[in-house]
Amino acid sequence: MKHMTEAQLSELEKELDAIRDEVIADLGERDARYIRRMVRLHRMLEAGGRVMMPFGFIPPVFVAATATLGVAKILENMEIGHNVMHGQYDWMNDPALHSQTYEWDTVCTGDSWRRTHNYEHHTYTNIIGKDRDYGYAVLRLNNDEPWKPRHSLQFINYLLLSVFFQWGVGLHELETEKLQRREISLRDKLPFLKEFARKGGRQAFKDYVFFPLVTFPVAPIVLAGNIGANLIRNLWSSTVIFCGHFTQDAETFSEQECEGESKGHWYLRQLTGSSNFTGGRWLHILSGHLSYQVEHHVFPDLPAHRYPEISGKVQAVCQKHGIHYNTGSFAKQYGTVVKRVLRYSLPERLTGTVTTA
Repeated sequence: MKHMTEAQLSELEKELDAIRDEVIADLGERDARYIRRMVRLHRMLEAGGRVMMPFGFIPPVFVAATATLGVAKILENMEIGHNVMHGQYDWMNDPALHSQTYEWDTVCTGDSWRRTHNYEHHTYTNIIGKDRDYGYAVLRLNNDEPWKPRHSLQFINYLLLSVFFQWGVGLHELETEKLQRREISLRDKLPFLKEFARKGGRQAFKDYVFFPLVTFPVAPIVLAGNIGANLIRNLWSSTVIFCGHFTQDAETFSEQECEGESKGHWYLRQLTGSSNFTGGRWLHILSGHLSYQVEHHVFPDLPAHRYPEISGKVQAVCQKHGIHYNTGSFAKQYGTVVKRVLRYSLPERLTGTVTTA
């Protein structure tokens, strides 16, 4: 991580705080209209996909229904659920769009997500040993984690994590690595497992039992379509998240260098540990504006649709202080993620001695 003096970090803090304060002062009806428009769009897409699905015995209709439902799930998870649960719209005082009451369309409970993502990940971003989102406990992504023979197969784990991403995220709080080290027992996790079983059971019942049953003559088609829609959502959301955190230029940090850090130091860590990717308006919307991951990590509670407006200002601050602003095309960033996963599936002697990206 770039070395900055306390005076420089204080200046960085003031400049980024000023950007945030400017947006906060401008929040209002435009932002409320935006999120409510996204909610309406999601409902229309979901209804359209569900209505078309029973006619999926016609191949083009099956493709259209599956894709429409998949996009609806992406929109709800990424642009609505994720951002609402960050408190980006709490100021509206709308119970349906409040961070503490919103429950999204995925197997991970809102409470578990707020604990593992909003608190742990955004507080300890990319700190090895504290940020459990870094590699999701299944991927080795730098030499700080000693290589083991099982890592040679980690690209297969990467593919499996992508395919079953909602279940991986839902079980993230289980802390399997601590269970394996016997630091905690399964009994300690029983409250979480009960919570997960209730939510996961409801989600599985809805998509794989209820909707196929109410369209019984074509139940296999509806079941296949729902599986396909969830697969589309899983692959897309995992790819977006990986491109925001695991690119080759995304830095990692030790616990020691982050002890007692100031807010300015926290800002610096967010700037250097995150990655953006470029694209058109709908790419940004369907990514939940996590295509602006740098801005999201610096300002997680600002409405995400504002990130394109402030990106230039954040880049200017980075340029002023000589901080690398990590961005590139979607294809380029994804390519570096794949390279990183493959690189660290090999022993240290074959990847060099660098301990942080």
